[in-house]
Amino acid sequence: MIVRPHPNLLNVLSTLKGSIARRIAGRSLLVTLLAAGIVLIESLHPDYFAKVSATPFTLLGLSLSIFMSFRNNACYDRWYEARKAWGDIITETRSIIRETQAIKDDGARATILRDLCGFAHGLNAALRCQDARKAMAPWVSQLPALNRANCCDVVLRDVGRKCSEASEAGQISEWRYTLLANHLSVMSRALTTCDRIKNTPLPFPYTLLLHRTIYLFCILLPFAMAEPLGWMTPLFMAIVSYTFFGLDAIGNELEDPFGYDENDLPLDALVRVIERDILDALGVQPLPPVLEPVEFVLT
Repeated sequence: MIVRPHPNLLNVLSTLKGSIARRIAGRSLLVTLLAAGIVLIESLHPDYFAKVSATPFTLLGLSLSIFMSFRNNACYDRWYEARKAWGDIITETRSIIRETQAIKDDGARATILRDLCGFAHGLNAALRCQDARKAMAPWVSQLPALNRANCCDVVLRDVGRKCSEASEAGQISEWRYTLLANHLSVMSRALTTCDRIKNTPLPFPYTLLLHRTIYLFCILLPFAMAEPLGWMTPLFMAIVSYTFFGLDAIGNELEDPFGYDENDLPLDALVRVIERDILDALGVQPLPPVLEPVEFVLT
């Protein structure tokens, strides 16, 4: 995720980190060169372009802009919903830290809290298509078996079982156990939300139609612009292609918010927040440092 101050005019013109410009530079350059070639042909054979009207492209550009706004809104909703899910995980972890202070057995409490930290590490790894068991191994008291369907859910079940055992042993009251169970239910809901976002992309025909329309629009538009704009057409097409290709690329990044793109969620930093809270509650010092942005990118 990009973390930097609000850009001034100089930054707006010069910033590349997180701007998508490098990802779409090749496509925009090809469209600009195509526009220059079309202008050259128009200057040599102006009769070929005499009857080309810009009106259809005006209507198509308006429709395409509306279509892209719907898709980008859908992609941003996925990104924001994923961030809210991780916010719920952090909130409920802090609530469990507070509620488990009633457990007098320090070892039992430490096991519960370290299991929660293992859950966060495992979920982070699973969402990034890594080995969740390996990520949670240093933290959990009992590593889920290889044949379990969802290692993170298994850890939450183990935490729930340990809380139930603490209630039966009289270490926590019944109403406090109910509170802990509610906190675990919210974390399970957040886990399901992340799984749904990860495993349910936007419908492919929806995305494919937008990609095709953008390319057709950027390839055909210079034919309508060559005669009225002349050699201003390549500059105009560079701006148009940067806008449309850029919005398309941003949507692709936000559609899967759990990856390593510059605008994806900083999952490592979020997990570190949980890790620091749990270790601090267990009296472990020194705490691991807060992750800071590197070249304005927080991972």
